[in-house]
Amino acid sequence: MLDPSTTRGRRAAEVQTGAASGGQRKFLPEVQGLRAVAVLMVVAYHIWFGRISGGVDIFLLISAFLLTGQFTRKLEAGRALELPKYWAHLFKRLLPLITVTLLATLAATYLFLPSLAWKGIFDQTWASMLYYQNWFLAAESVDYYASDHSMASPLQHFWSLSIQGQIFILWPLIFAAAALVARRGRLKIRPLLIYLFGAVFTVSFIFSVVTTRTNQSFAYFDTRTRLWEFALGSLLALILPALKFTRTTRIVLGWLGVVAMLSCGLILQVGQQFPGYVALWPTLATACITVAGFTDSRIGADRFLSWKPLVKLGDSSYALYLFHWPALVIFLVVTGRDHAGPKAGLAIVVVSIMAAILATKWIDAPLRRNKWIEQKRRRAVTAMAICIALVAGPLVGWQAHVKAETAAAGRQVPTDNPGALTLLPGYVDRISSGAVVLPALDNIIKDFPTFAGSCEGESRPAAEALAKNCTQDGVLDGTQTQTVVVVGNSHADHLSGAVRSMAVANNWKVVKILGLGCVFGADASGQEERCKTFNQEATDYILATKPQRIFTIASRTTESTPGEALVPGFDKTVKQFTDAGIGVVGVRDNPRFKINMPWCVNNNGADAAECEFTVGQVMPAVSPLKGFAEGNPKFFPVDMTDMLCPRGVCKAVIGNVHVYIDKNHISQTYWNTMAAEFAKRLSSQKGWAVS
Repeated sequence: MLDPSTTRGRRAAEVQTGAASGGQRKFLPEVQGLRAVAVLMVVAYHIWFGRISGGVDIFLLISAFLLTGQFTRKLEAGRALELPKYWAHLFKRLLPLITVTLLATLAATYLFLPSLAWKGIFDQTWASMLYYQNWFLAAESVDYYASDHSMASPLQHFWSLSIQGQIFILWPLIFAAAALVARRGRLKIRPLLIYLFGAVFTVSFIFSVVTTRTNQSFAYFDTRTRLWEFALGSLLALILPALKFTRTTRIVLGWLGVVAMLSCGLILQVGQQFPGYVALWPTLATACITVAGFTDSRIGADRFLSWKPLVKLGDSSYALYLFHWPALVIFLVVTGRDHAGPKAGLAIVVVSIMAAILATKWIDAPLRRNKWIEQKRRRAVTAMAICIALVAGPLVGWQAHVKAETAAAGRQVPTDNPGALTLLPGYVDRISSGAVVLPALDNIIKDFPTFAGSCEGESRPAAEALAKNCTQDGVLDGTQTQTVVVVGNSHADHLSGAVRSMAVANNWKVVKILGLGCVFGADASGQEERCKTFNQEATDYILATKPQRIFTIASRTTESTPGEALVPGFDKTVKQFTDAGIGVVGVRDNPRFKINMPWCVNNNGADAAECEFTVGQVMPAVSPLKGFAEGNPKFFPVDMTDMLCPRGVCKAVIGNVHVYIDKNHISQTYWNTMAAEFAKRLSSQKGWAVS
């Protein structure tokens, strides 16, 4: 990626290394070569191995190492930090290549990506340009539906740049505060900085280890869990001049660091284990290489890292990091592949490197070295504003156009999108010519029920985790004739919209308690610990509150196979509740597919054969609910398969409505069109009215 302390071309600030033979070097070719190796690791692991390399962690440490050296020398020399000037220069340098990347990605999005991906790209473009992409992705990582996207974002890699951008603002403020404390307390600045960054390292490292263990997907993008990596780089810069090792030791340290660095992504599951204590592997490897420094030995690692082609590529490492990921993602989308392969991958690497070298030479270097811009801070700020405007202008216009189209689609009359009603006897087609399919693709992933509010009063679960995922709707003024509970996973969540319709029609209160990704049943073996906890807490809650009925998903289908079985322990679940006088509605699961159904429609058309599957391909001919608990008067099975797969064919679009929002979740819009038939099938069952 980038060298944050670079102010004059490739020249790094003067660094006193324990490796140097008593002198100071103004340019550290081994560090520049290290950056090149790190970015090549990132690129190669992304393109050929589909893994994360740990190369980003190397960049984080190097960034802090160089920044700390620059600011420490200023303070020790008694020079002003000039933070506004530093920030103006830095972001003036960073934004032009970001602008090029974002504009190229937006163009490729328009040309090649389905419109259902557009909204996500819009949001991530803003997040990338304004340096909060890591927090955006952290929020997405805990969004169950967002995690079901069938395509990686071409801007996903901006998370690390966002963290760096935040550190480039925070770290100078720490130096400014340290300078103030040192001046007033008459303290030496270097020891004070060691104490400060040591404290940051300790607190962040502990927080990172704990958070990675409890919520790794969020922790991966959390700035707070990464602060220790920057602090380690700062500590290394502060203590390095005092480190004295023999040349033999430094040669060993250098190669030990190189081997550890290159092997990290192969040995560790970086994407599932970072950034906790395991991230010490690449960061300490980088520290070893840095401590080894310049050995002046023909067998030293620095000789390899100082190889001129590597050093030259290090100049373009920032641009290469920016360009390679969008190129890979767009290629995979256009070709329909899930990986690049050897030849195509090599082509992507070569094209990305060439583009990075050209962009660095003709865009980055001229702007970075432009003396006229550097003379006055406002000129640098103006350059930054122009970069932002170049992206914001077309982005705002495009968003407005999409929003207008969505609003127009939303004004269609109900007869334009009848959905499942087209399958009922007596249906008369009144779909207008030109009526668009709903829900609109730009926000289809969010087409699921949203209840009125969180559970309050007697409806609020005692278990805090359960209470956070408990919402209620229907009749909430205390006049309800019954209280019913929807419980289970995301498929139960989508079912809840139809239950809410029944609640409004019958004067019920409906409570929804969800464990997304958790199958609700008496036997939770094989599920995550959180699912076991959810099942037990949900069961205790239902038995304690004694609603008249519960609604849940009774079976589980298998992606693109006819495999389907009752939820493990479902018989025990039903007996437990019906023995307590609680009616149980068990709904058969819907089909699951390997392809994103709306995406298929977007690419091939609503009636394309690629978007249709026979029932036998995705579900067994006989429902596992058939004959289940027949003698239990308080159990009510419901099978809506014929409304999802009319005449034995499972479709992506029925009645001008998208049936699915992704690979396996039924859209709320389509569930709304099935709600009346769902209620009819329940009310026709013996014992329903008096349950």
